[in-house]
Amino acid sequence: MRFVLALALALLFGLPAVAADLTVSVRDTAGRPVRDAVITVVPNSGVPRGPIRFAWPLRVTQSNVQFDPFVLVVPVGATVSFPNLDRVRHHVYSFSRGNRFEIELYGRDESRSHVFGAAGVAALGCNIHDQMLAYVKVVDTPWAAKTGATGDVTVTGLPAGGATLRVWHPRLTGRGNEIATIYTQAAAGSRQLITGDFSGRAAVR
Repeated sequence: MRFVLALALALLFGLPAVAADLTVSVRDTAGRPVRDAVITVVPNSGVPRGPIRFAWPLRVTQSNVQFDPFVLVVPVGATVSFPNLDRVRHHVYSFSRGNRFEIELYGRDESRSHVFGAAGVAALGCNIHDQMLAYVKVVDTPWAAKTGATGDVTVTGLPAGGATLRVWHPRLTGRGNEIATIYTQAAAGSRQLITGDFSGRAAVR
């Protein structure tokens, strides 16, 4: 099934028919797995034209006076919904450059949405509840995902050859909360271990 999908993508976008997997393991300086690290891959050959679609819901819920998920990966141009499942009202906003927006007070079982038009990061907050914090990572490549509890994630369908791998996390110290590395994607599949300092403070900025 995976080969059929890869072949269909190759015919549709003019990519090489060989599609390989990349497994990325993200660890902190103590070797512990890092959850919610966003990995993006851009091959030297470029990314396919056309809309980018991901399998997960493009949604950030408000439940128990928290955002869920903490990190959401979406493509440029995506419409993200913000359903309120709490009994209290919320006022969602982002002051992040390129992705500033504001959704004024709305109540339980109501939903609002916003279109994210620029690649980058939108740090989300609630104007009523200061403890609420989440991030929308807006990407311009179809090869993107985030790590789970094991700190591992696999991206499928990559063409063989040189590529740039980036890892982002709101607590990753350094410029832009990101690490970039150049690697060569093998036709048989590749693995990369990324280690960083994740002791920074996540904040709305």
